[in-house]
Amino acid sequence: MHFCLTGQYTQRSLTAILENPTTDRQEAARKLIEAAGGRLISMYSVATDGPGVLVIFDVPDPSAAPAISGLTVALGTLQNVKLTRLFTQEEIKQVRQNAAKLRSSYTPPGS
Repeated sequence: MHFCLTGQYTQRSLTAILENPTTDRQEAARKLIEAAGGRLISMYSVATDGPGVLVIFDVPDPSAAPAISGLTVALGTLQNVKLTRLFTQEEIKQVRQNAAKLRSSYTPPGS
C-alpha cells in the first residue's frame, strides 16, 4: 500500500539539522520504512507552512504507515503530520468496479 506523509520539522529538528547540515534525512527515512517492511519511493523537501518533508512510501501492512507517522511525531521530529493512503490506478479501477456493483443497494437521502 502506498502512502504519502507530509509534515513540518519541529524547532528541535531544525536546530539539529542546522548544527549538522549534511545530515541525511532521506537515509533515516529509508531505514525506518525498511524496518517496517516497506520501501521508500521518494522524499522531497517542502517549504509549505515551514521547512518540512513529503515522503512517498510503500508498506505491505497498513498498520505500519500510522506507526511510522506516529513515531516521527512522538520522537519530536515532525509536527502537523498528514498521512494519506495513495491508490494506484489499478486499485482505483477495482474501487470503481466495486462501487458500480454496490450502487443498486444504496438509497441516497431524499429518495
